[in-house]
Amino acid sequence: MKRAFITGITGQDGSYLTEFLLGKGYKVIGLDRTDSIHTAGKKIKFYKGDITDSRLLSKIIAKENPDELYNLASIATVAKPWEDPLHILKVTGLAPVALLEILRKESPRTKFFQASSAEMFGDPHICPQNENTPFQPKSPYGLGKLLSHLAVGQYRKEFKLFAVSGIFFNHESPRRSEGFVTSKIARTLVRIKAGTEKELVLGNLNAVRDWGFAGDYVEAMWAMLQDDVPDDYVIASGKTHTVRDFVNAAAKALHFEMAWGGKGENEVGKDSKGTVLVRVSKDFYRPVEKIDRCGDISKIRKALGWKPKTRFGDLVRMMVTVE
Repeated sequence: MKRAFITGITGQDGSYLTEFLLGKGYKVIGLDRTDSIHTAGKKIKFYKGDITDSRLLSKIIAKENPDELYNLASIATVAKPWEDPLHILKVTGLAPVALLEILRKESPRTKFFQASSAEMFGDPHICPQNENTPFQPKSPYGLGKLLSHLAVGQYRKEFKLFAVSGIFFNHESPRRSEGFVTSKIARTLVRIKAGTEKELVLGNLNAVRDWGFAGDYVEAMWAMLQDDVPDDYVIASGKTHTVRDFVNAAAKALHFEMAWGGKGENEVGKDSKGTVLVRVSKDFYRPVEKIDRCGDISKIRKALGWKPKTRFGDLVRMMVTVE
């Protein structure tokens, strides 16, 4: 029986990966700061602790001797990237390096997966982005992710560890916290439908993202660790949609007839009765990228045969049916 150690196991990705690996017959060991309804009752061995506690990590790895280690621990939201930059860098950058060092010294046979991020591309000059697109992060989160991403490559080259990075573009699910715009849209519209809330307030409706389903993406993680040759891959849907597209799809799934009027900060979305359901506020605006972020998944499709299964509309419908 294979043994997998997952950091950040109670998060969105960790919970889906846990279910996937249990279905494959794995023994799953997890680490997180908090318990979660998505891992409660699952047949896992759970350690409560912090990803920055290298002594704890070393003890767990020595005791559990995992065949695979998936480092999914991260920051819950990047909505306020400069609120605590040192902590963000410690969690997303230094902690993964500490894990690699532990494996180098104590468990070099363990295969290691690092969750990298499209935030490393910053404001890219090329679209779509692939594994060779230059990195130019614009936030502590992106900087930290780039540090760990580069460290994976160095440990793979210098110490022959089976270490890989998956460069994740936005991936969502009903388990996504409301600190992310997709979950905010889905859950707020559900509450409006139920009559417990009146309006959804958003920032730039024209912001573009490459959104996919987290449940599909964990299969890509696993596939990367089953290959004979360790390598890094972009994991994305390869398609883009605006925030307005997401609102429209969610409204359609809830049987709202959405009509838009006005421009910029004065734009509103109304239902068939003329009631305002969606407003725009500059408080939620972020800088607009000059070029859209969209992942080129041609490398992983060719090498591993992976591609996303869930379409955008299906993802949105899934998210308005909250678990």
